[in-house]
Amino acid sequence: KTCTFQIVFYMSTQEDNLCPSPLGLEKEYATLFTTDSLHFLHELISTFDEEVDEILQLRVSKKAQLDLTGDLPSFLESTTHIRRDPDWKVLPVPSRLQKRHVDIGDLAPCDTERFIKALLSPAQGIQVDFDDGNCPTYYNQIKGIYNVFKAVHNLFPNVPHISQAPVLMLRPRAWNMVEHNMMVEGKEAPGPLFDFGLLMFHCGKALFEQKSGPFFYLSKVEGYMEARLWNKIFVWTQQKLGLPLGSIKATVLIENVLAAFEMEEILYELQEHSAGLNCGIWDYSASFVNKFGHRPAFLLPDRHKYVNMEKHFLRSYMDLLVKTCHRRGALATGGMAALLLPEDPLSDAYRRVLASVTRLKLLEITAGVDGFMVYDLNLVEPMQKLFKGHSEGDNQLDQLRNDVTVFPEDLLSMPSGGVMLNGLKYNIAVGVLFINAWLSGKGHFFYKGQVEDSATAEISRSQVWQWVRHQTRLEDDGRVVSRQLVTDLIKELIMDLSPHLAQCSNIRKKGLLSQLEIDEVIAKRHFPDFITTYLNQDHTFLTQIFKPYLGLGSLNHY
Repeated sequence: KTCTFQIVFYMSTQEDNLCPSPLGLEKEYATLFTTDSLHFLHELISTFDEEVDEILQLRVSKKAQLDLTGDLPSFLESTTHIRRDPDWKVLPVPSRLQKRHVDIGDLAPCDTERFIKALLSPAQGIQVDFDDGNCPTYYNQIKGIYNVFKAVHNLFPNVPHISQAPVLMLRPRAWNMVEHNMMVEGKEAPGPLFDFGLLMFHCGKALFEQKSGPFFYLSKVEGYMEARLWNKIFVWTQQKLGLPLGSIKATVLIENVLAAFEMEEILYELQEHSAGLNCGIWDYSASFVNKFGHRPAFLLPDRHKYVNMEKHFLRSYMDLLVKTCHRRGALATGGMAALLLPEDPLSDAYRRVLASVTRLKLLEITAGVDGFMVYDLNLVEPMQKLFKGHSEGDNQLDQLRNDVTVFPEDLLSMPSGGVMLNGLKYNIAVGVLFINAWLSGKGHFFYKGQVEDSATAEISRSQVWQWVRHQTRLEDDGRVVSRQLVTDLIKELIMDLSPHLAQCSNIRKKGLLSQLEIDEVIAKRHFPDFITTYLNQDHTFLTQIFKPYLGLGSLNHY
């Protein structure tokens, strides 16, 4: 076990490096990393690598401009002609995307058992998630992409043919993530291009031939220039793989407040490749802290008490998204129900959870969405019945929402409210448990009756950082939310969180690391843009990934 990297392919000007196979995935590794697929990956990454860096730099530049000027975002003057032109529309989506009432969300495909259960479910689609609900260890990426390969090529026994199974909505990592295990021309590969390239090379043509794809979710897009880059990648990929223009369809998740002002332009850039837009709640809410969190006017109150899709800034965002999509012939989808149904369908708890999910999802259906996601497979059929009972046809594209007029101040209006001690504790707990999950190679976990992932970890740590920054007082007893208070609460909570931490090996070591990491993130002078980026670049996580290759052992199996 010496520190070596395997040279797996050679280009005329550059040797590119790929780490050897994780233990136990030799077959999967050999299937995915062929000479031809590596050549394709090299071309894809080297062609677009500089443009990926440019859009990341553009994000920094936009943020710096807002900070320096104190300005707020608005609808762009330079693209007024696009918004005012009533004639352009996106191309109609294929028949398999026309009806997407209920998708299964946050499904990390490395979880083979859950993936198979989802393929057997009556859901219209599956969000095959390499982003929010997935921890991008080398093992997980290879296992997950190989499982998609097996599903597409009908290699899972007793699972419906890919043309009959729920449609796969493939969600590669967002632009902020890199793949540590592959170097192209001396640089780590962009995570989304690694995922997208392998998925397209091995599955794109087969999905197209079965009229079942290739369909994607695009995470954390911040503006139309990023959509333009994705469109260029789609065009290039289709040409390289011999697929017709427009074969790839993508749903853009509007998870950032800046993107909310460019929704029409994002659809315009992806006209031939658009499957619509998606609105969620927690990544989007966290983006306010990311972009404006140091401004007192944008103090986001306790999310458990004061933040939901009925609040004006979120309802305006959803209404605008539906109106924008339907005006342009695109599908508009809503967020994910994270609540889990209790086992006993006759219990009061079961009825309460079902009633809560029903109320929130009915709000989205009434707003005109064409579908949404659930995590719990047992919610699929009840929510399909809800959709059928409150809408007509495969989608709601005829709901043009001409009653909606949204101004910049509607999108930027923070809800009133303060901070509760229980809300502070919950946010801290989610942060600790998410970091613990990542150190265990998992991208999500279960806590107090619902699934938590990077989106909820994002809003949780964002709020705590902001409350400390603004020395917010608790509504309960007037105490200031300080770093010391947070540190004390972390220590207090660890005992209560022990059963959740105990699901992993080396509980004491991982529990301590989780405490240290969340304390560090919350205390940062400058807000770390993404908790996933922060953890993915962190020495602790990198050591976990590379220990098997260094012969140093590891805390758990990757």
